[in-house]
Amino acid sequence: MWRERFGFATALAIGLTAVAVMVAVAEDLPYRDPDGVAGPTYVRLPIILALAFLTDVLPRAVRRSYGARSVRKLPQYFVAVTRERWPLDHIRFALIGLGSWYLTYVSFRNLKSFVPFVNPTLWDSALARIDRVILFGHDPAVVLHDLLGTGWVAYVMSVVYIAWIAMVPIILAASLVWSRNVSGGSWLVTAIAVDWVLGVATYYVVPSLGPIYTQPEVFSRLPQTDVSRIEAAMMADRVAVLANPFATEAVQTIAAFASLHIGITVTVCVMAHLLRLNVWVRVALWAFLFLTVLSTIYLGWHYLVDIIGGVPLGIAGAWIAALGTGNHVRWRPVYRKAPHELEPVAL
Repeated sequence: MWRERFGFATALAIGLTAVAVMVAVAEDLPYRDPDGVAGPTYVRLPIILALAFLTDVLPRAVRRSYGARSVRKLPQYFVAVTRERWPLDHIRFALIGLGSWYLTYVSFRNLKSFVPFVNPTLWDSALARIDRVILFGHDPAVVLHDLLGTGWVAYVMSVVYIAWIAMVPIILAASLVWSRNVSGGSWLVTAIAVDWVLGVATYYVVPSLGPIYTQPEVFSRLPQTDVSRIEAAMMADRVAVLANPFATEAVQTIAAFASLHIGITVTVCVMAHLLRLNVWVRVALWAFLFLTVLSTIYLGWHYLVDIIGGVPLGIAGAWIAALGTGNHVRWRPVYRKAPHELEPVAL
């Protein structure tokens, strides 16, 4: 099961890691765990896996125990649910899916950090000019500030941005742990990995920082939010890395074109349609995409042209992943659920 569904993702992870290591060697740069400040990966990943496993099994065991009106049988039900929902095949599927995803993620973050060393030219001025051409001389962020105001809306946009950060881990948990739809789950996880590969390629072709860093005066009217602190921390990391990449554990994480905020959200929206999810789920995802577009421009993360570039990137991610996971007929993405992909009886 895992070979068919995650063979492409595994090859992608190995390939991107090889590229990242070669760039690190060629440029004499460190290859780092991008989230090392939160603790080593060998500690964090098992904790994440354990929590995801518990959220899948424990509620079902509690429900059975409650139905039987016997708390003392909870351990027995916990073991029974574990056996039903976590056969060896699914354990392998989840571990290999998570492993290939994480390896791609780590290499993506490192390659993103290497961008200013490999291609120091910044395209922000050109991107800002294109934005003004598109809006007939107006700055997109200024238009939104004038239209929506610069008070409480900034806090709403900050919440939307933080929600986006939480989206990918939730998708991983849903695809690899909570659901038993291996066709759809592997397709979605692979699509996000493809987005990262395409995204980091655009970072090298069109290096940029984003309006918040090149035009800070435009955003000076906004109140301080959680996103403001994230923006400041990212610039501090960039300065530290550029000063001496070996003297800090941080990685450089600033890049504007193309917008992976939009690319990944577009991928999720497209996948929701291809997987025929509930109509209200699809509506909610498209609404979230709209809010993400507004928030990234309003808060200064991206230019309008970054948003435009993120749309085809997200569509391409879903399409390439369809070819790589067997969810296609000829060259057309088609959801192909295997007959054995039935939800286990543990409810």
